[in-house]
Amino acid sequence: MRLQCEVEVISRLLPTCGLRGRGRGTRALLSLGRPPGRARGGGVYLMVCTARDRAGARYKVQENIERFFTRFVEEGKATVRLREPAVDVCLSKANASNLKNFLSAVRLAHQGTDIGALPLSALVPAKTSEVEKPKTKMIITSRRDYPLTKNFPYSLEHLQASYCKLARIDTRVLCLKKLRKLDLSHNHIKQLPATIGDLSCLQELNLHDNHLESFSGALCNSTLQKSLQSLDLSQNKIKALPIQFCQLRELVNLKLDDNEMIRLPFKIGQLEHLRFLSAARNKLPFLPSDFRKLCLENLDLFGNPFEQPNPLVPNVQLKIPLTLLECAARATLNYRIPYGCHLLPSHLCEDLEVAKRCQCGSACLSSFIQITVTMNLHHVAHTVVLVDNMGGTEAPIICYFCSLDCYSQFLDRYLQSNG
Repeated sequence: MRLQCEVEVISRLLPTCGLRGRGRGTRALLSLGRPPGRARGGGVYLMVCTARDRAGARYKVQENIERFFTRFVEEGKATVRLREPAVDVCLSKANASNLKNFLSAVRLAHQGTDIGALPLSALVPAKTSEVEKPKTKMIITSRRDYPLTKNFPYSLEHLQASYCKLARIDTRVLCLKKLRKLDLSHNHIKQLPATIGDLSCLQELNLHDNHLESFSGALCNSTLQKSLQSLDLSQNKIKALPIQFCQLRELVNLKLDDNEMIRLPFKIGQLEHLRFLSAARNKLPFLPSDFRKLCLENLDLFGNPFEQPNPLVPNVQLKIPLTLLECAARATLNYRIPYGCHLLPSHLCEDLEVAKRCQCGSACLSSFIQITVTMNLHHVAHTVVLVDNMGGTEAPIICYFCSLDCYSQFLDRYLQSNG
């Protein structure tokens, strides 16, 4: 039986000499077996091979283990304390399941279990590839360098595959469970598979300069909710993001430049960790009302065809008297009554998720008055890129009113301040 992990062999005699261990492990291959040529009755040994010593150091196992330390075995860590020599074999960064199996075999060998019942390996020198430090970064910048027959190393944490003319995301990439940064910029990708959401460690996703027309709502409901911090969708063909997009609440950096965006996510204010937002050169006519909840360090909305706000020309969607559905929806949201698909039809739950908020704080579903007003973008961002060539830092933002009374009060204040 063999196990790849990091190992540090610490002599317990060092402190008596006033010395200490290095405190960090070395990539190694552990083998449990008998030396070649030994008779069947020969002892079982634990062999530790490293890049510096591929021939390996051997330690007798039977009745030679003082104690196993397995408190952190689920984290891939354990220590085997030997009697002779007086050393601790400290294991780390191992696959938890493989580590438990290996320790179980070592324990059986220590107890003198019949050799024929043990999963032993030949104690032979390790190959260079077996004791090399796992590759964590790979950068590919041309089609000819892209691996067609070999798998990607499963230890990869950073993968860049740019300018490779990829039309879809390779399924081999979706098996890299340790991936933290994935850069697939400058390709021809048209659609994202939902299985990207299974990359539970993914923090940065760069899809700049592809042919994407949408961003799947399924991705927004995946494990990316808890991990994704940086997303670059710039220079694609995206017109709108799904309602569920704002479930990606760990986002810090979002790039949407050079798309065909006609609106930003309705609940964008839910992205409370967002600090850098760029959506330059899109087709945005105005900003959603939730935009005022953002707290950004840098904002770039240059080159959008923002419309001229006119609060005196409202879009009246108000229905009087209010329908029973509208009254029930308002009451549910205003009184914070719990709801869900187990209580209401899914389409009603979706409607409640995108309900508007009046300036007074009350909710409104489909009966409201809508206007656009001017907002200085410095209210939501410390640094603002000018929105046009005239040096402006203002943009139109939508406002909703739940009743004629609320709109009238706003109108009075507006006319007084501009009178």
